[in-house]
Amino acid sequence: MDTITGLLRGALDEVRPLGDGATASYIPELAEADPERLALSVVGPRGRVRSVGDEDAEFTIQSMSKPFVLALALVDHGRDAVFAKVGAEPSGEPFNAISLEADTGRPANPLINAGAIATTALIGGDDVDARTARIVELLSAFAGRSLWIDESVYASESSTGDRNRALAHLMRSYGVIDVPVDLAVETYFRQCSVLVTVRDLAVMASTLAFGGWNPVTGERVVSEAVARDVLSIMASCGMYDYSGQWMLRVGLPAKSGVSGGIIAVAPSQFGVAAFSPRLDEYGNSVRAVAIVERLSERLGMHLLEPHENLAAPAVSVEGTAEGPTIRLSGELGFAGTERVLLVLRELASGMPEGATLTLDARELARTHPAALAVLEGEFEGLPLGLRLQT
Repeated sequence: MDTITGLLRGALDEVRPLGDGATASYIPELAEADPERLALSVVGPRGRVRSVGDEDAEFTIQSMSKPFVLALALVDHGRDAVFAKVGAEPSGEPFNAISLEADTGRPANPLINAGAIATTALIGGDDVDARTARIVELLSAFAGRSLWIDESVYASESSTGDRNRALAHLMRSYGVIDVPVDLAVETYFRQCSVLVTVRDLAVMASTLAFGGWNPVTGERVVSEAVARDVLSIMASCGMYDYSGQWMLRVGLPAKSGVSGGIIAVAPSQFGVAAFSPRLDEYGNSVRAVAIVERLSERLGMHLLEPHENLAAPAVSVEGTAEGPTIRLSGELGFAGTERVLLVLRELASGMPEGATLTLDARELARTHPAALAVLEGEFEGLPLGLRLQT
């Protein structure tokens, strides 16, 4: 067992004794889930999957499908068109609340039920099967394998889904939904009934973590811009009316589902998923919340933790026959750019007029073009040659 897997197993063992909460009772198939199931999975930048616990247990994706269907809607229609139909603000209300704008009928965000139904209604296709096929295809690309629907859970969702139908009828009366209610709602029930494992969810989360690039398959699933927009909504709205507490305590974009799963994203680092069916009063898994919170604390995963590499990117100076070469790697944000400028000025001050200074920024050329433009502009008026390698 490697060190990271040992860390994951230790965190799993710590939360195993927690017995609070209950399985989702309002969907009969979910109420029958084994409450003792517990699993955790993490996927890093090289695509290695580390999973512990009941990693092979299958369960339905439920509301964890919502960020990925939002991604598909953004691909199809663009940001402005999608958010004309659904808001981007946390509702502060339960996931199935009637949370609609008073004048427009627009739901608060795409991650509560009303907003998710409105988002699903934007997915193209002639009928429920065609729309579902597009959604499952995208979910499968995020997961890196073919996924399918649990038909018994779908039937259970559909037979008990009157509140969701009521939400859809209300939104259609405002023109937020412009397709037949049954088309939108049955497609939504089917997307929530896709079967996954905790490993699948971790791969899906990691694909968002790396800007829409799946580190397991090497496939680009969505653009960096789409992944960023999805993570932005997850950061503020992903844990329903616990979202503020989650951001305070854990500090990661996340999404929960009433089957007991949680996905969380450490951007540019890894995706994580946890699963245990007993839920708290917010509809979030008691043990999954506890385990991700522990990992965040121990690994410094909170988005608002200080990250030294952003302020101090890797800078090395080597002498060559043509003069000094500065090699850059890592991140290059505002603070890092400031530090590199200081190094460049110090080197330039000790070099003769007409000498050449080489800045090797090949690792950063694609991801940090604006910062490189600042560095290059610094030397435009100096009697010193700057050779920028990109």
